[in-house]
Amino acid sequence: MGDILVLADIAEGRIRRPTLELLTLARRLGTPAAVVLGAADAATAVAKQAGEYGADTIYVADGREFADHLVVPKVDALVRIAQDCAADAVLVTSTAENKEIAARTALRLGAGLITDAVDLEAGEHGPVATQSAFAGAYTVKSAVRQGIPVIAVKANSTAALPAPAAGTVVPVSVKFSPAAAKTQVVERTERPTSGRPDPTEAAVVVSGGRGVGATEGFKVIEALADAMGAAVGASRAAVDAGWYPHSHQIGQTGKQVSPQLYVAAGISGAIQHRAGMQTSRTIVAVNKDAEAPIFDLADYGVVGDLFEVLPQLVADIEARKG
Repeated sequence: MGDILVLADIAEGRIRRPTLELLTLARRLGTPAAVVLGAADAATAVAKQAGEYGADTIYVADGREFADHLVVPKVDALVRIAQDCAADAVLVTSTAENKEIAARTALRLGAGLITDAVDLEAGEHGPVATQSAFAGAYTVKSAVRQGIPVIAVKANSTAALPAPAAGTVVPVSVKFSPAAAKTQVVERTERPTSGRPDPTEAAVVVSGGRGVGATEGFKVIEALADAMGAAVGASRAAVDAGWYPHSHQIGQTGKQVSPQLYVAAGISGAIQHRAGMQTSRTIVAVNKDAEAPIFDLADYGVVGDLFEVLPQLVADIEARKG
């Protein structure tokens, strides 16, 4: 049985939680192996962490190319490793960059590609991915029938569970293709951080919509998010009105999230928004309109004014903490 390759997402010298979830899922399919690219001095610590979560082998490649250029160097490395180890599958987290890496990797391998999976299981002929389609109206089971399956999996698809493995480090030397240097990174600007998690990775997301009414109205959304250690999201109507940054938009044209808990406050539940959050494990809706479509999707609903409901919820949470 070949390796199940997991491309490691690294931030601040550690593997990000969605990658640890992938290593957990990979154990269902075969022998997990992590691919660590461009970690530099953090490579040893990252490899140790991957081993703690089930990576039997850690393929490590380094070089300035991974930092100085866009996705092609990572594709060069991933394709080389997948071919050399005769991988049974390649798994990546379902981010915008990683989906581009996955698509390019699948093309070079002459293989099938599955994106935005929310679960994985072993099948007779390889991994079987579960996807949510048409705004959650259908659940689809998909499998790749040609080549090495390349699958992008959404964050929060499973709990990240430690399972110490051998964690053998294998250095990899990569010959980069001419295309690798065609796009150069010339500048990086650090985005100001609120200290809250990214919506695509958070276990809990609290989102506000048109019912928030104004920029100031998002203070109650942020207060609940902070009380719960959650990320803040917003509907397209809210960001188009300039009430919250576009980087927090949840929906078909924004970010797609799949948290354990999604709180929709003042959001009607239009199909555009539902497409970005319908795979959430538990959905709670707060809306004054009892006929709002969001209630058809919600597991729990509160018909009421969010400016009355959310502060009471914050107070209750704080009281339970105290």
